[in-house]
Amino acid sequence: MHPASASHRIRAAYARIETTDRPEIWITLRPQADLEAEAATLDPELPLAGRLFAVKGNIDVAGLPTTAGCPSYAYTPPQDAPVVAALKAAGALLIGTTNLDQFATGLVGTRSPYGAVRNAIDPTRISGGSSSGSAVAVALGIVDFALGTDTAGSGRVPAAFNGIVGLKPTYGLVPTEGVVPACASLDCVTVFARTLPEAEQALAHMTTAPAATTPPPRRPGPYRIAVPATSQLGAMDKGWPEAYEAAATRLASAGAQLLPVDLTPFTEAAAMLYEGAFVAERYTAVGPFIDKDTPDLDPTVAAIIRLARDLPAHRLYADQARLAALRTQALTALGDADALLLPTAPGHPTLAEVAADPLGANARLGRFTNSTNLFGLSAVAVPAGEVEGLPFGVMLIGPAHADERLARIAALLTPPTSVAVVGAHLTGEPLNPQLLALGARFDRTTTTAPHYRLYALATDPPKPGLVRTTAAGDGAPVEAELWRLPPEGLGALVASLPRPMTIGSVELADGTAVPGFLCEPGALEGAVDITAYGGWRAYRRG
Repeated sequence: MHPASASHRIRAAYARIETTDRPEIWITLRPQADLEAEAATLDPELPLAGRLFAVKGNIDVAGLPTTAGCPSYAYTPPQDAPVVAALKAAGALLIGTTNLDQFATGLVGTRSPYGAVRNAIDPTRISGGSSSGSAVAVALGIVDFALGTDTAGSGRVPAAFNGIVGLKPTYGLVPTEGVVPACASLDCVTVFARTLPEAEQALAHMTTAPAATTPPPRRPGPYRIAVPATSQLGAMDKGWPEAYEAAATRLASAGAQLLPVDLTPFTEAAAMLYEGAFVAERYTAVGPFIDKDTPDLDPTVAAIIRLARDLPAHRLYADQARLAALRTQALTALGDADALLLPTAPGHPTLAEVAADPLGANARLGRFTNSTNLFGLSAVAVPAGEVEGLPFGVMLIGPAHADERLARIAALLTPPTSVAVVGAHLTGEPLNPQLLALGARFDRTTTTAPHYRLYALATDPPKPGLVRTTAAGDGAPVEAELWRLPPEGLGALVASLPRPMTIGSVELADGTAVPGFLCEPGALEGAVDITAYGGWRAYRRG
């Protein structure tokens, strides 16, 4: 990405921060000028050049306070956590650190002195935790991707509640040095993105696994997906069982073979994460600090960690033995299935419901996620439609080091992505066959929000360049077509797009934002401003 284009995207991101008015997302937001200075010296050939990202507030960023959601705990690390350093080295630009359930203890996103992080779609509902700020920053289109952590499901539940993708890699695949531990033997650094290809691209630069960690072999033939009976899922929100069954049907329609499975060992192990002795590891991580009883401690978090202080050692050994037996039962139940399909959570509570029953609401949310790391499995959470206007998500859980395989299966579930087209890819224009070859289907004609200018570039074939304006009132609506692309098609489009064209967030007339064709501002020298025509086709007609 050209430095000028990166600077434009930075300005757009900070403008988005202002307009969304969600200060609770952030713990530390870097000055815009600092990012623009970094963008000015950016090597455009780097694989993540100009991609904007955020980092959960329990992951070290050099020079920024690591708080883990507790101001009195804060320290300023001298260097980045390895995972942050790797992303920066690949050209990604860090905006800041994000809010979380304090000490990464919770799945709700409300246990923080920095404020409860509201859901991106419905601010009366929770965002999901503990990686709440990171998920909402992605869902609102502020950053391209963000880092979270996952011990009990914190890299997956927020993804489901905000309609985005969450990759929870195999334990050890991504380094956890420089991460404030929750349960060090279970913690995984995760990534959120709006699309599966974007999440995978970021994850590829985060991994440090040795070559010997190869995926487990699989039996030839179609993907085999374990699907428990809906009756085994327990109480769920209205419409969620049907949405889950629809996701399973979608996999079957894509050619997967659905297999029955007994979910009992998974749900029994899930209950052990907080109700058993494993919670003692949370006390090992931050217990001595909790005992100081500073006034900014979240009372729910502090109570959970303090209760772990006096657990007898024999309970841990007993629970380890029981967990080993449950793991054997679970893997036997899965057999040769490639993945287990589950709802990411059983429901989506409001802020008021969590406030009324903080422990009960949180325990319910971990019903399907808590066992994953206890069993040493990999997982990916993806959107799977909507229920009553809110995102519904499912996850695919598989063996250790089956991460790439899970992503390929998840791609069968991920809804197509809308892409805004304004020029040579429009219906009837010379490059439209490229979209069709990628599996794109026409959706509708609309216009952008009145914040853009359109230019005729000196290219062959002729094409326009769409640029978002920075001054209020300096833009106009521009005709656009929306096309629906499968996720893998969008990834191929992004990878093949020649400069000066880029894919970025385009705001539409109805206020929504979708990926769309934009132009690097540096390519506008000598171009003709054709905004007054209202669109590329009107300009071509003369």
